[in-house]
Amino acid sequence: MEREFYQKLVKWKQSSLRKPLVLRGARQVGKTYILMEFAKREYADYVYINFDENPQFASFFDENLDPDRIIKELNIYFKKTIQPSSTLIILDEIQECPQALASLKYFCEKNNQYHLATAGSLLGVKLTKRFPVGKVNFLDLGPLNFFEFLHAIGESDLVFMLEKIQSPKAISEIFHNKLITFLK
Repeated sequence: MEREFYQKLVKWKQSSLRKPLVLRGARQVGKTYILMEFAKREYADYVYINFDENPQFASFFDENLDPDRIIKELNIYFKKTIQPSSTLIILDEIQECPQALASLKYFCEKNNQYHLATAGSLLGVKLTKRFPVGKVNFLDLGPLNFFEFLHAIGESDLVFMLEKIQSPKAISEIFHNKLITFLK
């Protein structure tokens, strides 16, 4: 499924001022889905950690928040070599691990060559005094817009038609009624 938001992720990856990414959004808007698609399309490899499904992953952030140590432990655990610009590290449901959230500051300051993207719900509620203010890039993902919805259900021709019209009066009644059914 294509999302207009995807291009924001590509710009984040290409930015010379890139910091660890915090992807915010309500539950079930597709944060995990879009990060996984982004990782598969834009990177040679990725590491995915979900703190809600696997709370034991929080132990990577218990000892200290040194990015070099964390990367070494991730390499060993996942049996991968995390490459700074070709591996995306995804920390999902990061609100469940405040230490991981705090580590973003050190990834920004000491090891910014690593591409780190996080996702979480209720991040505004879970913010702590150790939140890395100024050391992360924020992006907010919302639900599908109407055009994205139409594409997702196989009605791309309707999107192309809507993009070309000059005024709402230019839509014939039959197409107007069809569009209204999709809004219900």
